[in-house]
Amino acid sequence: MTDPVLRNQRGAVVTLTLNLPELRNPISHLATIDRLAELIGEADRDIDTRVVILTGAGKAFSSGGDINQMKPGNGLAELQPAATRRNYRNGIQRLPLLFEALEVPVIAAVNGPAIGAGCDLACMCDIRIASDRAAFAESFVRMGIVPGDGGAWLLPRIVGFARATEMALTGETLDADAALACGLVSHVVAADTLMPAANALADRIAANPPHAVRMTKRLMREAWTASLATVLETSAAAQAVCHATDDHREAVAAFLDKRTPTFTGM
Repeated sequence: MTDPVLRNQRGAVVTLTLNLPELRNPISHLATIDRLAELIGEADRDIDTRVVILTGAGKAFSSGGDINQMKPGNGLAELQPAATRRNYRNGIQRLPLLFEALEVPVIAAVNGPAIGAGCDLACMCDIRIASDRAAFAESFVRMGIVPGDGGAWLLPRIVGFARATEMALTGETLDADAALACGLVSHVVAADTLMPAANALADRIAANPPHAVRMTKRLMREAWTASLATVLETSAAAQAVCHATDDHREAVAAFLDKRTPTFTGM
């Protein structure tokens, strides 16, 4: 049986690859959700894993939901609405909650189309780099449904309310350059340089003290919805922890000694 998500580790960087290219890497299959949740959970628990890269095999990043599963009784839609609700809660809706709770930074290396839930999966990540062959669409409305995986919460926080609403109500596709222009992605690179670019960015993040990186990532996430006073209080608590780490002391010593620091995650 094909592993729906492949894992590769290079030093402190773990790359996870959605691996159903013949179906354009849908993420609505329970096997894919379970495997992605397992692997990304392992990475989050391992302090030696400093960055995760998420990408897709083949020509697509992710086509989102498998249309065949939308037929009544085929996995997403059921004849009983209450059963459909449970399918979403126990299936794809686990992913945005998982990504929101992570400490390890996640880079989406969007190699091709990211459609519907695939677009929202990219939005669940912390940073997005796109191939010049990438495309993005919040296309649920064209299938007569709504974003069922958190897209209505995620997308406006990245591109702003008006742009997100336009994408959601038209279902139209943005090419890579349009995605860059509205801030949906940070960089657009040639297709054959996507993974080197993603790895280079991952290495720049991984070069920093891992506890400080993870706590900074958590602060950035918390600041999406928290008040300034709450963020300041959380920052003070995190800062107290960081000041007590060996890596902080090493960073100060290396700066004063004018040498490159060596961080151990302690």
